[in-house]
Amino acid sequence: MARTTVQLRRRSLKFYALHTGESLTTTYWENGRYIPGELDRVNYILRDFRANEVKPIDPALLDLLTRIQHRLGINEPFQVISGYRSPVTNAMLHANSEGVAVHSLHLQGKAIDITLKGRSLEQLRGAALAQRSGGVGYYPKSDFVHVDTGRIRYW
Repeated sequence: MARTTVQLRRRSLKFYALHTGESLTTTYWENGRYIPGELDRVNYILRDFRANEVKPIDPALLDLLTRIQHRLGINEPFQVISGYRSPVTNAMLHANSEGVAVHSLHLQGKAIDITLKGRSLEQLRGAALAQRSGGVGYYPKSDFVHVDTGRIRYW
C-alpha cells in the first residue's frame, strides 16, 4: 500500500531523549521541502548516545512520526529510547537481548523506539499500525513501540 504524505505547510516534531535528557522542538519541513539544518538537529538528538555517533535519519521516518502524531491528536514530545544505532552498539544490544535484530533498521537511521506521555502504548501502537507503513513492534514489558520505514510487518 502506498505511503500517504501528511498534507501540511509545516511538519514539526518534538523529541525527548530519555537516555541523555536532551529535548528538541523542530519544524523539519516547510514550503514543500525538508530543512537541512533542522534535519541535522534531528540527526544529533537521535544519535547513538553510547558511541556518540551521528548518522542521517530517514526523513520518511519523521513523516511517519508526524502522521502518528496527527492520528493521536497530540503535541507532546516523542520520548526516544533508541534512534540510530552504530554497528558496535547494535551488536552489543543483540548479544544481550532477543529483541534486537542483527540487521536492525536502526543501523540505517530508519527506525525509532518511542513512548508518549498521555497516551498508552496500545494507543501509540494502534496509531502506528493505522499508517500501514513500515514495521511496528510492540514491547509492553520494555515500555516502548518500535516504528520503522522498512517493509510492512508487525510483531
